[in-house]
Amino acid sequence: MSQQLSETEGNMLAIIDKYREELNLATAHEHRLVDEYAKVSVEKEARGRVIDSLHREAIMWMDRFTSTLNGSQELPRLLARAKAMTNVYSTPEEIHGLLNYCQHMIDLMAHIIRSR
Repeated sequence: MSQQLSETEGNMLAIIDKYREELNLATAHEHRLVDEYAKVSVEKEARGRVIDSLHREAIMWMDRFTSTLNGSQELPRLLARAKAMTNVYSTPEEIHGLLNYCQHMIDLMAHIIRSR
């Protein structure tokens, strides 16, 4: 009987050791997962801050651009005068292309301002 108890105790201790080892492995794995999750969370938060910062800067420049264009009709007036001069004087085709491009940009800016 003593021998059976001794064998049973040995088997139980072996089982306990086995589960203790598995528990240690699982705990180590859990710690690695927690560390990895923390890294991912920090990276995600940093990316979010960068995106927010870039968005704020883009809005700031757009607001400056908008206020500049809204505050002055000088650019469209200058363009109209330049176009009128091309009707009076002989002008290279490149100048006509540049003026048309400027007109396109002014129209685009006006559209952006209206859509805000």
